[in-house]
Amino acid sequence: MVSLPVSTLITSTPDRSSHLNEQHTSLWQNSQFRIYLGTTAFTGTATAMQQLLLSWLLVGILLLPADQVGMIQALIGLPGIVLMLWGGASADRTDARSFLLKVYAVAWLFPLALFGMTEIGLLNIWTVSLFGIVMSTAISFSSPAQQAILNRVVGTEVQRGVTAATAVGFIVQMLGLILAGQMEIVGVANILLIQSVSLVLGALTVMKIAPLPIARRNNKSSTFDSMLDGFRASYKNKNIFHTLIITFTSGVFNAGAFMTALPFIVKRVYDGDALGLATIMIVFYAGATISNIIQFRVMPLEKPGLWFLIMQFTRIFIIYLVWIQPEWWVLMAVLFVWGLNMGVTTNLSRAIMQEASEPEYLARVLSVYTLGMMGSMPVGALVIGFIIEGFGTMNAMLPAMFISAAVCIYGFAFTDLSKYISPSFKAD
Repeated sequence: MVSLPVSTLITSTPDRSSHLNEQHTSLWQNSQFRIYLGTTAFTGTATAMQQLLLSWLLVGILLLPADQVGMIQALIGLPGIVLMLWGGASADRTDARSFLLKVYAVAWLFPLALFGMTEIGLLNIWTVSLFGIVMSTAISFSSPAQQAILNRVVGTEVQRGVTAATAVGFIVQMLGLILAGQMEIVGVANILLIQSVSLVLGALTVMKIAPLPIARRNNKSSTFDSMLDGFRASYKNKNIFHTLIITFTSGVFNAGAFMTALPFIVKRVYDGDALGLATIMIVFYAGATISNIIQFRVMPLEKPGLWFLIMQFTRIFIIYLVWIQPEWWVLMAVLFVWGLNMGVTTNLSRAIMQEASEPEYLARVLSVYTLGMMGSMPVGALVIGFIIEGFGTMNAMLPAMFISAAVCIYGFAFTDLSKYISPSFKAD
């Protein structure tokens, strides 16, 4: 799937090849970018652990029904959705590095608190839900600032910088899943301690990033007005706006199915455990990692929007193969291909956001983008949870197939995304 753009988008002329090699080398010589990747590695590990921890605590340990799990996951995601816009506005109005440091300086206390609750026998629906809410809030606050920092440390090499950071994110995602998958072997408490330490190391790494210039010099407007400016800037640029619409719509049923349906598929259909869920999620993110490594070698792409839409269409066949309930080893192969697909769509949508946004609105546009991605998850969790209990576990995959077809048609018929040209090529 991902090999399609390789033959059509690599230019064979020596000048172009030399130019790409120079860009590739200069990016890795950038010490601030390497430090940024270190921050991504430590905090990404903690975030990945959170994903599996929360799902299996609700599904595999507390043994809650799917509709209740969906409701809890939706409620957990809501505060973060609101605060994410505030985080984006704050990151544009202050030094994004200092803002990120403050968030991580507090976030490590949350898994430590649940560790304490576990040790005294208070691991229940209330403590797990509160843990999910505060961690979701921390992730929502940190995400726009972290992405804004990336744009400022890579300079003009946005596509490659985004791809490299995304690849590292997927690699540590697998590491986090491997660690969290051991919770039934080493104990939930020990996994929470590891998560807390990862966030501490992330905060220490952020301290090594040099103070960054503030993109927005005029700070007279209120935070609320700044948040509205992010929406206005996102709507004004139609390539950004349509990418947001497709990302959110697709995420409701695709990300919703992955986050809510997959744990129940493992538990109910394949009679699996936490390690089984971790295994197929690792396979998924391995596919995403490989797709980003390939993309890094071929980027910048001239028409990222075109391939973003094509990948939406190919996902129909992937979801279908999950829906027919294949053998376990086939399911893992399909999840690997799904990861390849997600690695492309996530990376290209982020690249379009980073490239097309005006610098002074960057963090706020990214917060709106992350809002669309993360906001789709609680909505999807709520809907998918009711579908699982009402129509069966595997049938929760059906809406994703129809939505993938719909957003692809929308993208080609009603937007100019397929014609979007990367600024890297316009400069040439």
